[in-house]
Amino acid sequence: MPGMNAHTGRTLDTNAHLRQSVTDILTTPIGSRVMRRDYGSLLPELIDQPLDGPTALRAYSATVVALMTWEPRLRVQQITRQVSTQRPGRLTLSITARRRDTGERVALEVPLR
Repeated sequence: MPGMNAHTGRTLDTNAHLRQSVTDILTTPIGSRVMRRDYGSLLPELIDQPLDGPTALRAYSATVVALMTWEPRLRVQQITRQVSTQRPGRLTLSITARRRDTGERVALEVPLR
């Protein structure tokens, strides 16, 4: 089922809509939406933490919990982090998931600044 682009209003195919939805969920701080206080993830709280093992584990956990709660179309299979060597403080989460309706593999990248 197609969705709508949040910036242009144009139609998006299902995978592009999933990417948009996942990015929105993961970059929205919990408590920032007025009518949905529990929408979002804990990832924004981890932004200023050191990029070490414990923080990565918290980021993975926050990602899985948020997507299980707010994106029922996906089943997360793997999450990896990519730390930018060009621009310090930049992190990209690479998410491998399966669509629940078709079983199709979906690869998503969510940049965090």
